Amino acid sequence: MAAHLETWSKEEIRAVIRFLNAKSLNPTEIHKELQSVYGEHVIRRTQVYHWCNLFEAGHSDLTVREGRGRSITAMSEDNVKRVDELIRQDRRLKLHEIANSLEISETFTHRIVFDELGYRKFSARWVPKQLTDNHKEQRLDICRELLRRSKSSRRIHRHTANAGGDFLGYDVTFLDSIVTGDETWLHHCTPETKQDSMTWKHPSSPVAKKFKVVRSAKKIMGTVFWDSRGVLLFETLQPGETINAARYCLTLDKLREATRRKRPGQLTNGVILQHDNATPHTARGTQGWLEKYGREILSHPPHSPDLAPSDYHLFGPLKRELAGNRFDDDEELVDHVRKWLQNLDGTFFREGIYSMVRLWQKCVDRLSCYVEK
Repeated sequence: MAAHLETWSKEEIRAVIRFLNAKSLNPTEIHKELQSVYGEHVIRRTQVYHWCNLFEAGHSDLTVREGRGRSITAMSEDNVKRVDELIRQDRRLKLHEIANSLEISETFTHRIVFDELGYRKFSARWVPKQLTDNHKEQRLDICRELLRRSKSSRRIHRHTANAGGDFLGYDVTFLDSIVTGDETWLHHCTPETKQDSMTWKHPSSPVAKKFKVVRSAKKIMGTVFWDSRGVLLFETLQPGETINAARYCLTLDKLREATRRKRPGQLTNGVILQHDNATPHTARGTQGWLEKYGREILSHPPHSPDLAPSDYHLFGPLKRELAGNRFDDDEELVDHVRKWLQNLDGTFFREGIYSMVRLWQKCVDRLSCYVEK
């Protein structure tokens, strides 16, 4: 095996790169050739790519310093400004589209976009609905009113409501009187998410495989009502049943009885019901039931699952619990969900209710935009 050359200059290496690039060798091949003659640490492969791009762009000066100097024409202030203008006009432009438009290399385009301008590309976050101005006004007005009613909102906002938090001394009468509930589909087979199926591996470990699984067609509708102390009611619809105003009123009858048994005195002290604006919840029959028993409804803005505790706090963990399991029948599925709900720590429910204050405040601070936990 021939010995490597021990002495060489940067200009020499660049001249070799220019020569081999002119012979149509790609940067990887050029890098291997350089290592075979000058040694393993002669130059990084990324630098070979950099100089190949320069030579292909017509650059011929071997003495221009390496790195990200501004002396290179493509990195001029004018090009930086033009790239910024293009991105501001269309945030979805790809690097090669910018490079082609300005007739500069993708390497320089990458440096301008990431290093000079500091852009990063992110996927858009899905939101439930494009809110109209009227929807936004309703969200703001309702959240401000709810914050006013929860006089302890500032203290709860300063102290993160978590499982280990100490809520003694807080005026939480208003929050403890809230009973929230909603419906959700429970599938016999819920596929595991890609994130939940991640495993630890060494570089030499075989690639893990995950077979595509879809949610089963067999499913049942489950309804859960809960407050800051735990679950009050969990029920499912029978096959062929649908939720309408009459059926929802039967559920509210069961909830009233469950509250009487599990929370003695709560019906007398006052219960504030929180549910979304689904048709069965706002129908005339449901309103009649609420008026008959004097139940107050907590105001809830339209199209706002981000402000509904069941949506943002309960159903997510429930679906993750069911993920990867298969149930042979409805009874087995219902039993599994019931046991899971019973085993939840009391602080889980308290956190879910008390966090409403923090989300109301976030909604106001963000001028009614959708919020996350």
